[in-house]
Amino acid sequence: MVEDKSFVFVSSSNSFTLIDPFSDSFGDKENVQSNSVHIRIFQRNARKRITNIEGLSEKLDLNRILKTLRKQLCCNGCLLEDDPDRGIMIQLQGEHRQEVASFLVSEEICEKNQIVIHGY
Repeated sequence: MVEDKSFVFVSSSNSFTLIDPFSDSFGDKENVQSNSVHIRIFQRNARKRITNIEGLSEKLDLNRILKTLRKQLCCNGCLLEDDPDRGIMIQLQGEHRQEVASFLVSEEICEKNQIVIHGY
């Protein structure tokens, strides 16, 4: 839920952006994502893996993206804010690099050329 009352959450099914209804650009479709999105995989132990997504814009509703990814991929996940320079990361249990990349492109969160997939 959005804490700041000046922002309204867009209720369309595929929009994950927070919009200020009092701004001049309300209703304009603009590319929210300007930098690259990094999708990394870490091996926790012999069989368990963790997928990290970082570089998403702060204008996106990351809680809603996380909730949708958890439902679609049937896994658990959380939002991490470890390093202030890196921003907020989405962490998912399991190896979901390709699925996350296709989700980000299909929901028009970012373009395909902005996604960098790391790992083997």
